[in-house]
Amino acid sequence: MKPTLAPGLTQETQHIVDDSRAISFMGDDLRVYATPSIVHDLEYACRDLILEHLEEGMDSVGARVEIEHLKPTPMGKAVRHVVVVEEVKGRSVTCTIDIHDDLEKVATARHTRFVIDIARLKKAVAQKREAMG
Repeated sequence: MKPTLAPGLTQETQHIVDDSRAISFMGDDLRVYATPSIVHDLEYACRDLILEHLEEGMDSVGARVEIEHLKPTPMGKAVRHVVVVEEVKGRSVTCTIDIHDDLEKVATARHTRFVIDIARLKKAVAQKREAMG
């Protein structure tokens, strides 16, 4: 990890709530930003921020997500994920994320990721795959 990976780093990403990000089980009138899609988007937003501050051959994997989905955002509308690095403790990086649409905060979350060595993880996965048959 580079010394630039530190609390206070901030990054913003934006998405449009499209068909792939919206629930469908309540009918067309209630196609809104789905909680699992929020989690997917915030994981990638955090990873992208952290990745800028890692050495080559390093990445991060998700370890914990806490989310409070507060308000609906209809399909076709934009959402912004504002990520802030809250804590860096060894290989553990915790971020807070506020998600807003054009009117209000729609969710808030806390996400912890672990910095990993890609080659080492590949080896561990291959060993587990082999052990599982």
